[in-house]
Amino acid sequence: MKGSTHRRCYCRDAETGKPLGKKCPKLSSRKHGSYSVRQELPPRPDGTRRSFSRAGYESLKAAQSALDHVRALLALADSDDPESVELIAAMLDEVNREKAPLPNVEETRRRLSSGLNLRGSLTVGEWLESWLAAKKRRKTTLNGYASHIRAHLKPHIGHIRLDRLNVGHLVAMFDAIADQNEVIAAENEARRAQTARCKPSKPGRPVGTERARLAQERAKLAEMKPFRKPTGPATRQAVRRTLRAALNSAIAQQLITFNPAAHVELESGKRPKPLLWTDERVRRWHETGQIPGSVMVWTPAQFGAFLDAAEGDRLYALFHLMGTRGLRRGEAVGQEWLDIDLDARLITPSKEIVVDGWDPYESEPKTEGSSNTIALDSLNVAVLLAHRARQDEERRRWGQAWQNTGKVFTREDGSWLHPEMASEAFRRILATTDLPPITLRDLRHVAATLTHGGGGDLHAVKETLRHSTIVLTSDTYTSLLPELDREIAEKAAHLVPRARRAASTADSTSDRASLDLSDPPR
Repeated sequence: MKGSTHRRCYCRDAETGKPLGKKCPKLSSRKHGSYSVRQELPPRPDGTRRSFSRAGYESLKAAQSALDHVRALLALADSDDPESVELIAAMLDEVNREKAPLPNVEETRRRLSSGLNLRGSLTVGEWLESWLAAKKRRKTTLNGYASHIRAHLKPHIGHIRLDRLNVGHLVAMFDAIADQNEVIAAENEARRAQTARCKPSKPGRPVGTERARLAQERAKLAEMKPFRKPTGPATRQAVRRTLRAALNSAIAQQLITFNPAAHVELESGKRPKPLLWTDERVRRWHETGQIPGSVMVWTPAQFGAFLDAAEGDRLYALFHLMGTRGLRRGEAVGQEWLDIDLDARLITPSKEIVVDGWDPYESEPKTEGSSNTIALDSLNVAVLLAHRARQDEERRRWGQAWQNTGKVFTREDGSWLHPEMASEAFRRILATTDLPPITLRDLRHVAATLTHGGGGDLHAVKETLRHSTIVLTSDTYTSLLPELDREIAEKAAHLVPRARRAASTADSTSDRASLDLSDPPR
């Protein structure tokens, strides 16, 4: 397209007052007047012409540099892509009308390729929205990203230019989150205290003065903020992971060169360690009602007691499979008969039913390794055969109304089993027993203890649970497996035949008994 530079001055004829233009005698001097540029732009969608014009350059070199800048911006648009041509032309037309500085070519290139507004500097908030829109992940994962961006990242750092984001900004953000946690804790405590004041001081129906007082207290309670959950260490780590992933993508697109999220230090948000329900912990739980940890695991005997209670339930096979082979809840309810070979004793969890809010949907497994094939023992094969016979009977009863979803665990009519229905059945059966509490998800940890107790090492546990790395298995179960290792160590010690074992043990016992512990030797 046509473009040019030219020089002009603003001198006027002394008599007529008209501009002299090219007739000005001073134009022979290069320092007289100023230079202008004009570049033809692609026409508007309605066909009308538009151009970029700017004056006031002190030298031809400066004017030519500006013209080259405009042409470089025009060259960013692909001639075969009318949309990009229009975006660049409209941006230059707008810059021309507003007499704004020409935007940086490289930044404009990045914004054009990212589908962002071509004008202005890219902010963290703009990039996060663009990054999230382009992500292809499970709905639950995307919901988590969106929550982190909406609740934490955009309010705190969304206004900052992407290329100026640094570690200091992130430290300030997480400090603000910690401060907000203190506010939430104080507000929650005040609400609890106010809730207590809303209860009658004496049992029975309150008298008139008491009813008036309660009405006032309840009115105060209604004006208070509802209970809120503070942002714990694990959530803060998740927020940082979301930001780190988004910034890594920005680096890949050459929008930035440094990822501050990879260098900010946070309190550890490691997943809680599972604890075994030992006899002592069960006794303490009966006495105090307190659960020693956030993730508790049954012993093999306790799991057996649960299976005894669940044996007549429609989902007995599901609980048996989860507790012995470590399937996740979504994998269990999404399991298809097509991916079970009862003759070869193999199962492949290739589908998963997860929930978005409350709505269930089918998804691929959590990771690539999650769909690995694992072995089935003879007990599971027998349990699944009995379950299939029960399902065949239900199919005959429902007749043409039966929904052939191909799932192993379904509702009575063959339709999908909502994951929460499995959890509800588990809680219902547990309530009929005297067993210490765990959740349905914790059956996966039970499978880890059974695998290890059956002689499997940490690698065998990893393969059974289909973890992505053995580090994940180690981090999760290092607190649980040593309790089982003691029994293995004891058995290993007794494998060595010793002629004087009994005598040595008796002598040792006699020596300990003869010591006077009240007067230790000096």
